[in-house]
Amino acid sequence: MFGKINIVPRWIIFLIDLGICLLSLTIAYAVKLNLVLANVDFVEFSRNILITTIINVVVFFNIKTYAGIIRYTSAQDTFRILFAVIISNGIFSFVNFIITALGYKPYISTSVLIVNLLTSFLLLITYRVLIKYFFMYIKNLNLDKRKVIVYGAGEAGLATKRTFDHDGKVNKTIIAFVDDDDRKVGKAIDGIKILSALRLEELIKEHEVDEVIFASYTIPTDKKNKIVDVCLENDVAVLNIPPADAWEGGKLNKSQIQNINIEDLLNRKPIEIDVKELQKQLKDKRVLITGAAGSIGSEIVRQLLNFDIGLIILCDQAETALHDIYLELEETHKNNNFHAFIGDVTDEKRMIHLFEMYKPHYVYHAAAYKHVPLMEDNPSEAIKNNVLGTKMIADLSVKFGVQKFVMVSTDKAVNPTNVMGASKRIAEIYVQSLNNSLAKSDFIFSNGLSYINDMEVKPITKFITTRFGNVLGSNGSVIPRFKQQIEKGGPVTVTHPEITRYFMTIPEACRLVLEAGCMGKGGEIYVFDMGKSVKIVELAKKMIRLAGLVPNQDIKIQYSGLRPGEKLFEELLNDNENTLPTHHEKIMIGRVREYVFSEIETQIYALISHANLNDDRKVVLAMKKLVTEFKSKNSIFEELDGIIND
Repeated sequence: MFGKINIVPRWIIFLIDLGICLLSLTIAYAVKLNLVLANVDFVEFSRNILITTIINVVVFFNIKTYAGIIRYTSAQDTFRILFAVIISNGIFSFVNFIITALGYKPYISTSVLIVNLLTSFLLLITYRVLIKYFFMYIKNLNLDKRKVIVYGAGEAGLATKRTFDHDGKVNKTIIAFVDDDDRKVGKAIDGIKILSALRLEELIKEHEVDEVIFASYTIPTDKKNKIVDVCLENDVAVLNIPPADAWEGGKLNKSQIQNINIEDLLNRKPIEIDVKELQKQLKDKRVLITGAAGSIGSEIVRQLLNFDIGLIILCDQAETALHDIYLELEETHKNNNFHAFIGDVTDEKRMIHLFEMYKPHYVYHAAAYKHVPLMEDNPSEAIKNNVLGTKMIADLSVKFGVQKFVMVSTDKAVNPTNVMGASKRIAEIYVQSLNNSLAKSDFIFSNGLSYINDMEVKPITKFITTRFGNVLGSNGSVIPRFKQQIEKGGPVTVTHPEITRYFMTIPEACRLVLEAGCMGKGGEIYVFDMGKSVKIVELAKKMIRLAGLVPNQDIKIQYSGLRPGEKLFEELLNDNENTLPTHHEKIMIGRVREYVFSEIETQIYALISHANLNDDRKVVLAMKKLVTEFKSKNSIFEELDGIIND
């Protein structure tokens, strides 16, 4: 019944406030006269009632004490009322001062005004608070309310409570705040106790909590994972509050309090890079990013725009995706120091035109085919895009005097078991051997394609390779796929119960790409610290639980079997025998075999010739001869390993 009470019109609140102020003046007179009504001068009292009414009407109307919704009274309303009663009594005091200065008896004594000020403020606040807590009590009578613990007793925690208080349709009640700050423990927010975060599991079990809401942004990822695990073990839903800068109009909206994302649990502390050195190197430079519409390429573009760069050239063959990133940049960056260039990195004439037009100083080469099963079925295309495309951009970088060429590679290039990984390893070998040949001043193209004939070689280009594993949220990655499957009601498909992968966020990976490019002197293969590997089936189970569902009950998990060329475990070359440290703890230099450029160029030219003829068998056979550690798994090309070994 009470839940259906409409918000009272403002004019009624206005009249109630005036009535309380008149009652307050009456109480002030009664206190002054020791409650002896016979001593009241009714003429004086009536005159002062009239004056008080006029003053309060003017003050309350201008300060708008009546504008707030009573049941949602806040600290701001309290200050507004305090300001109003001080002004109104101050005006009456000023009137008294004028009357006294003119030689007349003051209208009202100072003691009455002081008592009136205190009493009116107390009464105006008290009736508002009583109404507020009355509605909160009625709201909490609903026995079906979900019990909530808010993790974080700061501004976000308070905003969460206020959001629930202000929305009668929210079927939640906060039973406690928990916080890591011992200084807050034992205190209260709006009457709700702040308890130690160490007691969270105890509180969950004791009060049969339904939800835990993270309203803190400083919890380390490892600790957050442990808390989430505790919640999921006790069938408690876990929600998250977005950062304050994402709140709508500076206020938290209940729709923004959502289930925590798996990405929040895989994130690590932000990676610091040498911003000053990057700014120094990139200032006023023209920078080319190939694959600029892809997950990695587009993020590299976004991060580069934070530097004082002369021009960024976004090159990609995907028209729609390139158009989308271009529109995004137009909205977020008004300086317009970027240009979209549609082109295929394997298109010789188009790429020559790009280099002739823009003459880039830096190249970030992120264009590549990356899906293992597709490349296993299309080896010739893998070579054309990943090898020929890299070779073409690398050779043109030399011809046009590019200062640095940074290649984005993959951990699948390590001891490859599939065509995609092997094609990236061949691309790594080419750029590394090309760099070494330039450094030794014995650079000669023996069997190059037409665009390098009779070219003026400017041996200044430094080639750097960066190698890392899976990135969260990239196109085609496992997490978006799992989300889609969960939204459809399952099943969630995992290739193998023991398969594991390393994960890194896209911004994190791109920061390391920029840092590696900055520190590289030429010829290095930088390996990124990917943290701990994650078991994919456990990842799937956690995502299902975070959606409030039960694995293999609400959502089935099915094993589809390893795909062609797929590994159970990825390798990162992150042990002391295979890597050298750098000044950045997250970046290491991989110690890999070096090749003679003239021999590699000849082999790659032959490989590209097979690819142009779409002779997949000869392509893979040539790849295995070039990359001797390439051993196919779960693939039709496994038979070729026997031929190579014989």
